[in-house]
Amino acid sequence: MAKNSPRIYTYKITFEGVPYYYYGVHKERKYNENYIGTPITHKWVWDFYTPKKQILQFFDYTDCGWAEAQQVEKQLIRPVYQTDKWCLNESCGGRISFEIFRRNQELGIGIYSLSPEEKVEASRAGGKKCYELGLGVHALTSEEKSEIGKKAGKFTYENKLGFHSLTEDEKREHNRKAGKRAHELGAGIHAQTHEDKVQMGMRTYQLGVGVHLLTTEERSDFGRIGGIKTSSQIWKCTVTGHQSNAGALSIYQRNRGIDTTNRIRIN
Repeated sequence: MAKNSPRIYTYKITFEGVPYYYYGVHKERKYNENYIGTPITHKWVWDFYTPKKQILQFFDYTDCGWAEAQQVEKQLIRPVYQTDKWCLNESCGGRISFEIFRRNQELGIGIYSLSPEEKVEASRAGGKKCYELGLGVHALTSEEKSEIGKKAGKFTYENKLGFHSLTEDEKREHNRKAGKRAHELGAGIHAQTHEDKVQMGMRTYQLGVGVHLLTTEERSDFGRIGGIKTSSQIWKCTVTGHQSNAGALSIYQRNRGIDTTNRIRIN
């Protein structure tokens, strides 16, 4: 990179006197330009409090560098997105918060100005155009995508950012909430029919991937160790205070009509 040339970087905005914060990524038009984010929904925080920018990481000023920076930004935001009240990010990797959805719906702008058919067509045409022109992620080779993911993961791990800034208990709670939310929305594996899941299992078996990479002895050891680890964990029902291992507590709660998510881990 030439001296005083434009840069690509991820950053974090904090504010004097309040714990609000905001993660972002920026591609400069000129070196060291004054940039402190482009807030919309929470612009009042920028106006009312004094923002301070911390540059977290620089990237090559290339298409690959820009894609890598965006990947790191997603890894910074994803663990706290819509879960930490002090995080001001209203979007993450293409996902938009309910707040923005509600505002756009009320005003009838953006996607809400289109009919259902127009939405489908716009999405299809946009994806096809990016693919044909080799834009965004389609501009990268499989090796570049893999390398970007590795670098982003390594950076956030080494600097204890995003998901890696959470304690083990916070990570478990985050995963529990994410799983519960996916179940409620019928997303991910919960969107699949029983037949789809069976077909997926058969496919992994035929390809010899996942657990099918292991020998019978390795699977036995893996299951035994997992069972010992699980049974040694003590959980507490937050409704009655009853304590037991995970499996026994699930039976106890179901027999009493208690939601099995009403629990905390003791050890």
